Amino acid sequence: MKNTKQEIIKELKQVHKSGGAMEKYHKTGSGAYLRDMVYGANDGIITTFAVVAGVAGAGLDTKIVLILGIANLVADGFAMATGNFLGTRSENQLIKREREMEEWEIEHIPEEEKKEIQAIYAKKGFKGNDLKRATQIITSNKEAWIDEMMIHELGTVPGEEDHPFKNGVATFIAFVIAGFLPLVPYIFALGNTFYTAIIMTVFALFVVGALRNIFTKQNIIIAGLEMLGVGAIAAVVAYGLGYWIETFV
Repeated sequence: MKNTKQEIIKELKQVHKSGGAMEKYHKTGSGAYLRDMVYGANDGIITTFAVVAGVAGAGLDTKIVLILGIANLVADGFAMATGNFLGTRSENQLIKREREMEEWEIEHIPEEEKKEIQAIYAKKGFKGNDLKRATQIITSNKEAWIDEMMIHELGTVPGEEDHPFKNGVATFIAFVIAGFLPLVPYIFALGNTFYTAIIMTVFALFVVGALRNIFTKQNIIIAGLEMLGVGAIAAVVAYGLGYWIETFV
């Protein structure tokens, strides 16, 4: 009878007496969506404020700010969400195709695939009987065998594929909510609208930028300031272009 995955894991742990197992860092469940939301929020804030800055630089009416800002917010948010959806879907399709290819190779040229597994574990430091045993354990279960090939040849973690639709929705929601902040002073006619928008945008950019530290492991302050820098460049360029173009129109 073939070993179950649980038995394989148990036996491999016994083989790895001195450690040496390669650690894996996965993005699972809500973590994957959090990543999409953080980056969606970053883009939403920067692109919307760039529009606001451009219109302000041109000295146009508040209504123009709202019209262009909201139109940009919805259109760009939808474009980013669909891009995420299509990209994730294509990636999943590629992984599925590669898995089918690995399955075919295991069924039709098993000896060659066994040599690959042996080479993989030899690089990890397995020798002699330990190497033979590790190879035997992995190749005794077809699904575990395919999983191992996918991990080491393609760098994909089986069972952790992203969900295209959910990722797209998470991106869109974060983009729209965060991108809405620079428009709040104009919607509610707050005093000194442009300067209020700047303050709100600076705060939002720093907070969302700092959240990137969850994935990049950067220092929170540096991550926040880095995002502020990118946003500032976009705003200055947009404001300058708006001001310059207005002089010729």
